[in-house]
Amino acid sequence: MNRLKILREEKNLNQADVANFLNITSAAAGQYERGVRDLSTDKLIKLANFFGVTTDYLLGISNTRVSNGADLNNLLHIPVLGKVPAGVPVLAVENIIKYLPISPDMFSIKDDQELFFLKVDGESMNNIVDNGSYVLIKKQEYAENGDIVVALVNNDDEATLKRYKIIDKQFVMLEPDSSNPEFEPIIVNLKNQNFRIIGKVIGSYKEW
Repeated sequence: MNRLKILREEKNLNQADVANFLNITSAAAGQYERGVRDLSTDKLIKLANFFGVTTDYLLGISNTRVSNGADLNNLLHIPVLGKVPAGVPVLAVENIIKYLPISPDMFSIKDDQELFFLKVDGESMNNIVDNGSYVLIKKQEYAENGDIVVALVNNDDEATLKRYKIIDKQFVMLEPDSSNPEFEPIIVNLKNQNFRIIGKVIGSYKEW
């Protein structure tokens, strides 16, 4: 059996994080961990590079974790700009709190200049990202229907994390995705309310 589960848990990641990284289902990630499904060569190399181990170590063939030639310094340090509520919008915080190191391979990142993390504070998106986790945001002012976004509403002083849905030319909806049915969508009237997308979520992450 491979060491994927051990390495994943060392970084406090869940199977959904690995699935997102490999662009597969969580069920497939679980099958890889249990050894009932073999890792393809490209996925094996991608995982080994991300975890900073040799492919033989990942497969359980060798106990040598890192080869002498391994480069573990190829990390991007992405700023954390505060918290974003997954619930009722509150005042956005845009001060850099710290930096989180991530592998550029994890989300196929080519440039970190337009990326930032926000820490999730709330339960209205807990089917997608856990409270207390981080969402990786690509800074942009547009989104496709169904994207998860961080948006500013009500005079650009309130931010929220929601799924973006286009209703028509006048209305958009910021939709929760939660196990708690009490959370309701936020309907934005584009003619009467200030509304601006500040970024699109490209992944979630747990600090290790």
